[in-house]
Amino acid sequence: MADLELLEPFLEPRHFELAAALDRFAAESIAPLPHAATDDAARAQAPELLALLGAAGYVRLALPEGEGELPDLRACCLVRETLAAASPLADSIFALQCLGSQPILLGGSPELRRKFLPEAIAGRRMAAFAMTEPEAGSDVANLETRARRDGGDWVIDGHKWLITNAGAADFYCVFARTGEAPGSRGISCFLVEADNPGFRFAGAQVLSEPHPLGELRFENCRVPAGNLLGQEGQGFKLGMATLDRLRPTVAAAACGFAARALEEALAHAKRRRLFGQPLAAQPILQQMLAKMATELDASRLLTWRAARAADRGKARITREAATAKSYATEAAQRIVDQAVQILGGRGCLADHPVDRLYRAVRALRIYEGATEVQQLVIARQLLA
Repeated sequence: MADLELLEPFLEPRHFELAAALDRFAAESIAPLPHAATDDAARAQAPELLALLGAAGYVRLALPEGEGELPDLRACCLVRETLAAASPLADSIFALQCLGSQPILLGGSPELRRKFLPEAIAGRRMAAFAMTEPEAGSDVANLETRARRDGGDWVIDGHKWLITNAGAADFYCVFARTGEAPGSRGISCFLVEADNPGFRFAGAQVLSEPHPLGELRFENCRVPAGNLLGQEGQGFKLGMATLDRLRPTVAAAACGFAARALEEALAHAKRRRLFGQPLAAQPILQQMLAKMATELDASRLLTWRAARAADRGKARITREAATAKSYATEAAQRIVDQAVQILGGRGCLADHPVDRLYRAVRALRIYEGATEVQQLVIARQLLA
């Protein structure tokens, strides 16, 4: 689905082979699946999608098992753009499998990595990333979930919400305060399994374009000391490193949504007749399409610039990732909205792909750092 001619300066031969394989995978394995129109349907389809992704080997791109080996971020971006164009739910499942497993890769003990990563990569166990709380979204420093040491265990108490894969995941990377240090200091990260005593799924939170989302409760939830990921008090750094690595892939998903919307708008404009001639012949329509295509090209270039910088070993891609994420998600919202306008009433029908994109794209501007927060990050990088 990606525009490989535009992206050629950023890619290597393996990426062109991957792109062709992804197009086949999306057409043969993802597109034929029924649209999951309800929360129950999305929860039922999620494990099926994860199994398909695991069997195809795509999760491994973000979770390399070799010592010191880094994720192929450009490959992950190709996966997300292709999946997002075919199925927002498939994209979400891939993204969270990578995001929810990354803290184990970065901070887990050898035992935890051996136990969980092969299962996650194969798509046999589903992951989740549990950071957000009712009063702690973009401002992680407000996090209130707490963990206290008790002998050889940690005991966690708290409440998480807006957690993707809540109630569906087999394990969760959970962020909790372990010290009295102010702000983001004193936050740690723990691996909690779904059947852990004291942990429970507290209910679904239903999105307009469903994917598994919900609340979690921790009530005297006891986990072994060895389930601490990274160092005590360094959970915020671990969480930000995880988001930093994978944030460009959010931009790639936005490109996938935008590309599918533009494709649907173009097809309609060529087919539909208005006042005796094709809709595509109207100058104002041509201007709309040109602007959509230009914004999509700009989004892709920013996305793959960030991904290539990471793949070349740049230690931090904070500014590049924030720029790509903020621009591409905002542009995708505009492109999808314009596609609805071009399709008219058809674009508002609940079973039309563009209407589903319209419902799905809005969340990209919020999760993994809202646009306004990304703009603060960019400004701080400039001022530094």
